[in-house]
Amino acid sequence: MNFRRGQKREDPEINLIPFIDVLLVVLIFLMVSTTYSKFTELQITLPTADADKVADKPFEINVTIDAKGNYTVNNTPVSFNGVAGLADDLKAAARSGPNGQPVPDPVIIVNADQFAMHQMVINVLEAARVAGYDKLTFAAQTGGKK
Repeated sequence: MNFRRGQKREDPEINLIPFIDVLLVVLIFLMVSTTYSKFTELQITLPTADADKVADKPFEINVTIDAKGNYTVNNTPVSFNGVAGLADDLKAAARSGPNGQPVPDPVIIVNADQFAMHQMVINVLEAARVAGYDKLTFAAQTGGKK
């Protein structure tokens, strides 16, 4: 109801300045009065391991196959004269182990180019089997771009 005729009523307006002042004072109060305390964690005693140190790294024979079909054994180029010839090359690399002493069970690491034929990798696997080496692994790159 408008009892004042002829006078236009002004719209109510909220003044934000005092509101912001009050909020800043409350914020400062909370920052000053807050206590930072560290909560205690569980007090535990971890068991100790009495295991022996891990054995030395096994002797590795690196066999590399490039895209053209060339083989290298421990960075020494070898010619492929069949699986038996490659097995003899693997045995020769095992005989010249660390400190010139033969290694009975080396790890064969196959580093094959991505464009190398599958048969070349199978030749290395078969040569390792013929040579009597059953520990074999493949090298791969991580995070390569496609």
